[in-house]
This record gives sequence, C-alpha cells and structure tokens, in this order.
Amino acid sequence: MPHIITTVNVNGVRAAARKGLLEWIEGSQADVVCLQETRASDKQLHETLAPAVDTGWHLASAEPSAKGRNGVAVLSRRPADAVRIGFGDDEFADAGRYIEADFDAVTVGSLYLPTGEAETPKQAEKERFMASFAAHLARSAESTAAAGREMVVCGDWNIAHTERDIKNWKGNVKKSGFLPGERAWLDSLFADGAWTDVVRTLHPDVDGPYSWWSYRGKAFDTDAGWRIDYHLTTPGLAERAKESRVERADTYAERWSDHAPVTVQFR
Repeated sequence: MPHIITTVNVNGVRAAARKGLLEWIEGSQADVVCLQETRASDKQLHETLAPAVDTGWHLASAEPSAKGRNGVAVLSRRPADAVRIGFGDDEFADAGRYIEADFDAVTVGSLYLPTGEAETPKQAEKERFMASFAAHLARSAESTAAAGREMVVCGDWNIAHTERDIKNWKGNVKKSGFLPGERAWLDSLFADGAWTDVVRTLHPDVDGPYSWWSYRGKAFDTDAGWRIDYHLTTPGLAERAKESRVERADTYAERWSDHAPVTVQFR
C-alpha cells in the first residue's frame, strides 16, 4: 500500500510547473500525490508533467469539461490497479472534480470540492455536490469495509471545519467555506466514525496547520491561513496514520501555489 500520501491544489499545473512544482515532485518522498485544480486538459497535463513521468511516475487524470477550470489527478510511483472518474452523479460526471485509484487494498481519491459563494447559484451547486458526494462516501465506506479494503480521500475540500481551521474565523462566518451548514456537513461525515480527518487527529490542539493562504496582502507572511486540504480515511487507515506535515514554502517568493502540499505518512 502507499505509505506516504500527499495532496496539493496546484492552482494551475502549467503555472505551478514554471514556478517549481516539478522540482518539488523530484524531491518528494511520497508514494502517491493527489493534485487538484490542474486547469488543464489531459493532453496539457501529460505534457506538463512529462519530466516526472519520464523518471518513473505514473499519471491518472480527470480533465474538466470547462476549459481552464477544475481538473484533478493522481501521480503514483506504480501504476494504479484501477481508476475511476467521478462518483456516479451525472451533473458532475465531466466536471474534473473527482478521481480515485486503487493500489492493492487501498483506494486513493483526489477531490476538488466547489468553492461556492454564499447566497448565489454557485453555493447551491456546491451544496448539491456536497449532498451527492456524501452519499458516495457512505457507499464507499460500506463497500470498502465489506471487502476488507481501506480508503483515503485527499483534496481541497474548500471548507474550514472548526475555528481552529481558519485564522480569521470571526470575519468569515457568513462566507462560503465557513458557513454553519458546510461545517455541519463535515460534522455529519465524521459522526459515525466511518471517516476520520487524520491531520486533525495527529494535531488535535493546534490552530491549523493551515494549508492555504490568499495571495492578497500579507496573509502568507502572517500565517493568516485556512486549513481546507484534508486526508479523510476509513478507520483502519486512520489507525495507521503516523505523521503529517504541511510542506509550507520558506518564503512568499518560493510558493508555486496558494496552497501548500499536505503529506501524511502511514505505518
């Protein structure tokens, strides 16, 4: 099984590659890297990541139907046993927001949940996605348990769960990403123990660790961030989570995305 898994929203894979993504991949110890918001067709993505593929990485991707938006992928040290795009919802089938890949007895999903915008059609779309994806997670938890498998869904969930997950929580209580209904939705995913936020489990009493900082102002320099990039795992895999870290750039100038990679090591 993959023992080190990383997730990162690259905020446009071609731009990220020009800024240092490829060098980061070259130095990564991960077995699997989940990418979100590639903003690229499959052809563009494969061309951009060709240097990594040429050194032995394998790439599976779900291109978006909307040009220049969304897009998710899974980079892995070995080929996946099987790959599935989407989660059975026709509305989002070609949105480029979800892909999952099997590696032995573990399924790894890469998710880019919609951003939303409070009190607009974008928020309604986000909520439809959330409801449908929650059903997929419930089915997946049941099927993996029945088959003796484990699963991790990594990605940009675009929701800060608690006040510890966002620096300026008071200023964002009415904004998408920290709405009461969104936070309650995450509560519901964790309620029966089927899914665990393993980074929070490993860092139970700290603010953050944040994984996204706005490019505006001095958010990065003052660590005024959001923790919205999660690894949600089934129970058996949660017990094997050993260590997690946010691979935050040393300086603003060294960033190649507004997100930082979030890495979890499993026993």
